Amino acid sequence: MSIDRIPVALSIAGSDSGGGAGIQADLRTFAFHCVHGTSALTCVTAQNTLGVNRVDALPPEAVVSQIDAVVKDIGIDAAKTGMLLNADIIAAVADAVVSLGIDRLVVDPVMVSRTGAQLIDDTAIATLIDRLIPQALILTPNRYEAQILTESEIATLDDMKTAAEHIHKLGCRAVLVKGGGMSGELRGVDVWFDGEQLDVLQTEAVETPHTHGTGCTLSAATAANLALEKPPFEAVRAAKEYLTRALHHSLAIGRGQGPVGHFFPLLP
Repeated sequence: MSIDRIPVALSIAGSDSGGGAGIQADLRTFAFHCVHGTSALTCVTAQNTLGVNRVDALPPEAVVSQIDAVVKDIGIDAAKTGMLLNADIIAAVADAVVSLGIDRLVVDPVMVSRTGAQLIDDTAIATLIDRLIPQALILTPNRYEAQILTESEIATLDDMKTAAEHIHKLGCRAVLVKGGGMSGELRGVDVWFDGEQLDVLQTEAVETPHTHGTGCTLSAATAANLALEKPPFEAVRAAKEYLTRALHHSLAIGRGQGPVGHFFPLLP
């Protein structure tokens, strides 16, 4: 990358009208890292800090057209996927990733929330496993997503390590099994595996009820650091540090679960 060229990252994800997750969180995260953010919307949600009231999917052709427009003109240094919503969109995005040669891809497999609620149907999950996960440079499943991908219960650190090794066999080049849904001392503990290096990454567990958008933020920060040409493991480690600091400045807005403070350096 030339020193006079601004790094560019692409988020392929849904819109969060409350601004705490999705495209909105991703673009703020990119901006914090001084990376130009571009986007391809997959769906539009009506949501706030209390929950999601409505979701409308875009046609797969519209999603691909956005990706195509960005890549063929501006070019991208890294990309991430978030909520893809259904099997047709997932398959279309996977085809676009291949045809457009998107190599530095972070896949946040948005299948299950941190509370364990399934967000997409079984057909979409199967399409994600078969079509998109093999295209990922880094896959970032939470505890419950990792349980679906491994068809096993995850309750201990050894379980997380075994899951990371198992998930890697699905075709991604590296996997980060996130411990945000774990309890006790495993909160804030993630497990990295890239086929050779198995590492436990731990940061402090920040006590706050306002954690909306943590998964989006971590994957976006990882993509931003990849766009800045950091190696995958270093990109993930830097992303975890950013998220931890943002959680320290989470926003108590609305009447429910607020988001992390993406722009914490600007806060008084």
